[in-house]
Amino acid sequence: MSVDLPGRPLALLALAAVYLFSLLTALSSYGYPFPFMGHCYAGRAGEWLVFGDGMISLYLILGILKRQRLSLWLLIGYNLLDVLNAGVNLVLLTPGDYAALADPPISATDLRNYTLAAGVLLMLLNVYAFGNRRHFSNRSLYLF
Repeated sequence: MSVDLPGRPLALLALAAVYLFSLLTALSSYGYPFPFMGHCYAGRAGEWLVFGDGMISLYLILGILKRQRLSLWLLIGYNLLDVLNAGVNLVLLTPGDYAALADPPISATDLRNYTLAAGVLLMLLNVYAFGNRRHFSNRSLYLF
């Protein structure tokens, strides 16, 4: 027996909470170098990438809460891009440079393990979202 709130399934609230955490994490990295597709962006470019990541997370939160079907597919695509980005960064960036982005710096082995674990979690999150796709009943293309 499933426990759902009237009008909003509990599965979607949990998914929205994950992306709220993602939004807070993105905004907390503002001002630090941002690794994206094998390059570390610092300064204005890094700030814009963090801002864009935060806006995508905010859009996903609102789309999940409004049960927008388009948000489900954007969420799955965003997670796949994030996994791809992490893999490309591990391959193209030197382990020392990539590990030095963490504050405090961590070892390259720990970084690789944490990145692989995060990739697995993102893929499981995609499976969870896809499994709950029946709750995304709003076919509107617009949030507002």
